[in-house]
Amino acid sequence: MNDDMLLYLMMGVGALFVFIIIAYFIIKNKSQNSEIAQIRKLQEGTKEKSFSLEILYQKLYTFYLKTPFFKRYLLKLRRRLAIINVEDEYLTRRQAAKILTNTLLIVIPLAILIIIITHNNTLLMVMLLVFELFMIDTFMDGMVDKLDNKLLKEQIEFFSEIRHAYHEFNMVEEAIYQVAQDDDKPEMSRQAEKIYEVLISNDPESELEKYYDIAPNSYLKEFAGISYLTKEFGDRKIDNSSLYLKNLNNITQEMQLEILKRDKLDYTFQSLAVISIVPMLFIEPIKNWASSQFSFTEAFYNGKNGMLVQILLLIVTFVCYILTRKLKDNGSTNMNTKNTKNPWQEKLYKIPVIKKVINLFIPNKGTKEYRTLTKNMKNAASKDKIEWIYINRITLCILIFIVSVFLIGQLHQITINNVYTDPTVTFNVLGEMNDKDKKTAMELTESDNQYIRKLKGNSKITQADVEKAMKSGKINKDYVNSKDAEIETAAIRILGKIEKVNTEKMQWFEFLIAMVLGVIAYNSPIWLLKFQAKMREMEMEDEVMQFNTIILMLMKIERVNVEIILEWLERYANIFKEPISKCVNNYESGAWEALEQLKEDVTYQPLIRIVESLQAAVEKIPIADAFDELDTERDYYQEKRKESNERLIAKKGKIGKAIGFAPMVILFVGYLIVPLVFIGLTSMTETFDSMTTMQK
Repeated sequence: MNDDMLLYLMMGVGALFVFIIIAYFIIKNKSQNSEIAQIRKLQEGTKEKSFSLEILYQKLYTFYLKTPFFKRYLLKLRRRLAIINVEDEYLTRRQAAKILTNTLLIVIPLAILIIIITHNNTLLMVMLLVFELFMIDTFMDGMVDKLDNKLLKEQIEFFSEIRHAYHEFNMVEEAIYQVAQDDDKPEMSRQAEKIYEVLISNDPESELEKYYDIAPNSYLKEFAGISYLTKEFGDRKIDNSSLYLKNLNNITQEMQLEILKRDKLDYTFQSLAVISIVPMLFIEPIKNWASSQFSFTEAFYNGKNGMLVQILLLIVTFVCYILTRKLKDNGSTNMNTKNTKNPWQEKLYKIPVIKKVINLFIPNKGTKEYRTLTKNMKNAASKDKIEWIYINRITLCILIFIVSVFLIGQLHQITINNVYTDPTVTFNVLGEMNDKDKKTAMELTESDNQYIRKLKGNSKITQADVEKAMKSGKINKDYVNSKDAEIETAAIRILGKIEKVNTEKMQWFEFLIAMVLGVIAYNSPIWLLKFQAKMREMEMEDEVMQFNTIILMLMKIERVNVEIILEWLERYANIFKEPISKCVNNYESGAWEALEQLKEDVTYQPLIRIVESLQAAVEKIPIADAFDELDTERDYYQEKRKESNERLIAKKGKIGKAIGFAPMVILFVGYLIVPLVFIGLTSMTETFDSMTTMQK
């Protein structure tokens, strides 16, 4: 009966539950059709959601902007993103906050990991945490580069759609407007809308110059310029094909080559910057493992030599990291986004006393040193002023000297501390000591420390003085009843420790080493400029190939002359910008003479051939005839460009891999293998010598 009642009760509850569900859906359907429901929907649409990533990023942007540490990185991001987003303030803020937040989500756990791994080595921990600050730029640049590459890929699709729109409307500005309405490519749509506004403005030429200053890449500059020239001078039929569309095709091919180049560079340099840093995280684990497995290495890792290897490894890692980043530079939007308006160097230079000191180091204009420095700056495309470079040099020199003196002092203190704390063994240990042996060794160390504290400071102390103190029993009673042989052995050991404590002081040659390191730091900014210039030399061929493409697009447009071509080359030049700008400025005073001066200013033969063709076009023959080989040998130049890019990437890849893996090689060879082999062989030799002596 009870079972039946329970069954009926469950059936009743189930039926009630079904009834409630049915009633809920009936009421819901009726309420959805009512005016109340419609009003409620409208109200919900105007209400701010309790949580929104969009709102969160905007608030984070404000927070980062008010925080001094984050502000520097945020503004750097903003300068790059503002170029890509074209006056879209909301989007720029959201992307900047998002990228910085994602970077912090990587960096903060990494900082915690560093603290966990290196908490026993304060010096190493501090150095790694400082070094991690430089990694923030790497992560941020990588995220912005993705946006830049995305825009470049959208441009290819955009130009493809422009071709179809131009066939339909036969008007440049109308074709651009129609394609710009595509919401699937928001980044490119914003650029297209800006170009459209330029073309329909009252003064398109001046507006075009303004756009050149904010365009995210040279290909959009080329597109905007060609679109303007076509709108102003009209289109032409070349071999029954539109000249405008042929030029679009040329730009598209250039972009395709650039995308392939960037993809290959990204693949070649994938994680190389991180690989150069990773060995730092293994210093402490390797040290702990080697010390636990081979106790004879403990003195090395905890002593001066081990610390020296650590410092060397940190320096090499820092240098390799900087060089790897310079090598990977793919010419994206980061090139021209450095804050040159009011950096810390400029603020420092405004202080009268510092200004006078800095001016003493800057070479006078007209001197060989000044010309060499300015040449290196031009070749490296440096945006810095000479004053800033010398502030960097002097600051680095002083900083490295102070740090070197501090580290040398720390090395001496480490050695002294090891004398007082290392277990004292009377025999060579090939394996790990057991607890009993370790306890005995530490008791012996403490006994020796009593004599060291009492007798240190006397540089003329002898073994006899130590033996006398041991026999007297005034310091401790450990050796009062010992045999003479035991006392002699212990006295030799204690005397060695005392001499080590007495001699561990700053020596004159160590100050000299610190000064040499300071001089190296003083010259390092100049060496970095030369390295950048060397890397840019590798890209000369690629830039001249781009010049050929620009000339190919311009030479068949009516009313285009040599001066216009030079202005276009100046606009897109990077490596050769300085001499071409000089030529443009001097053109009015004499075209032939200005071009002749350009030939003298450059030494790269392919560019000299272009200049010679321009000279021919000034007085003798039309531009199209002067560069007729560009049109006939277009396919050849394209293949040559591909081959040039492949050689460039291969060369950079070899250098990058050698630099990127250098810290790892030093870590395993200099910090693990060499100490193990050298100290192990020495320890074994001493052990066998002791065994031989005992047998005799």
